[in-house]
Amino acid sequence: MKSLHDMSGRPASASVSLDRLFELAEVLGAMMQRGVAERGLTTARAGVLWALFHEGPMTQRALAGRLGVTPRNVTGLLDALQEDGLVVRQAHPTDRRATLVSLSAEGRTLTAELRGGRDGLAASLFADMTPDQLDAFTTSLAQVIERLKAVDPTGQP
Repeated sequence: MKSLHDMSGRPASASVSLDRLFELAEVLGAMMQRGVAERGLTTARAGVLWALFHEGPMTQRALAGRLGVTPRNVTGLLDALQEDGLVVRQAHPTDRRATLVSLSAEGRTLTAELRGGRDGLAASLFADMTPDQLDAFTTSLAQVIERLKAVDPTGQP
């Protein structure tokens, strides 16, 4: 593991911390890409499934807004996911102009597998941290994320 100190032995600077965040983003991004590719997905399609898993059925327009993509883009993603049997589109029960999107049984199974992989990784990464250490780490990350969103108000990567 790389030292949290600079070359002179002083504690890490803000620049070193940012470098570590970039490294973390790279490593996690590559792991996520491999994990979804092993299941025949792209990261964009996995994002759709993840949003539906966490937030439940929603309209295509709401899904596009949640993902920060155009309605046309979400339509293409949903076409592919529906063809693979992972999502279901049906008429909205109260708005005849809208289409409601939800996970199919197969989509729920797949997202549960993804969540299981995430939970297993979390357990192995943080197994030796005390609850106080984990709380401090999580609080610090939340602070950094909020500051990044302030720099890029869209919150998009």
